[in-house]
Amino acid sequence: MREELRAKIIQVCDEKIAKKGETVGVSFYAFFANKNDDPEALFAAATWWIKIHELDHFEKAVKIREMVRSGQ
Repeated sequence: MREELRAKIIQVCDEKIAKKGETVGVSFYAFFANKNDDPEALFAAATWWIKIHELDHFEKAVKIREMVRSGQ
């Protein structure tokens, strides 16, 4: 996964946690605008989320942030 995508995921998770608390959930779509302006990054996030880690559609933002920070 590209470093800029990792940074974006951490940023979005931090923002959502700050607004809604540590129990807030996210999907990989949360890291992108409503229009598909970066299909490579979207595909990378989907592959990481679905194929590599077999995560549910919604996961806790805290869990995703820690996974990304740890390099998983």
